[in-house]
Amino acid sequence: MSEKKMSASRRHHLKSVILHIAFTWLEQEKADMAVTKQNHMSEHCSRPSQSGDQATLMDTCKKLNALIEKLDEERYDLEAKVNKTDKEIEDLKYKVIDLAGVKKPALKKVRMSADAMLKALLGSKHTVNMELRANLKQVKKEVKEEPLEAVGDWRKNIEDKADRKKMFETS
Repeated sequence: MSEKKMSASRRHHLKSVILHIAFTWLEQEKADMAVTKQNHMSEHCSRPSQSGDQATLMDTCKKLNALIEKLDEERYDLEAKVNKTDKEIEDLKYKVIDLAGVKKPALKKVRMSADAMLKALLGSKHTVNMELRANLKQVKKEVKEEPLEAVGDWRKNIEDKADRKKMFETS
């Protein structure tokens, strides 16, 4: 059940078709949004009549100003609500991370002597020296001096061993 690989030209063609479909969907969505915006504006915001004297125009401006103030208050309240929920979301994310636990990073090997390790852990309290060789007693070796005559000439040693050689030859 091996799956056949798709050729590059077919993959490119399918990708272009998908992108074209997505582009048409986005264009349709933009057009729908424009229509809904226009319908909402026609329902809620009627065109003010500009005919009449100055008093009616002033009255219309006061009504529009009051409407703008009301919308600003609603916008401010909604922004505060959104900021509050964003903060709650962040707090919940931190709680989830805390509950899941923090992954411990892989530790690197550090070459450190036992003295340095104890000093790092205990600080200035560390007085014990882990250098074992320092605690050993110093012993002076006595050098045995052999007389130089015993070493002698190497030819004499050969002659001495010649007797031993004769022992083995006679048998």
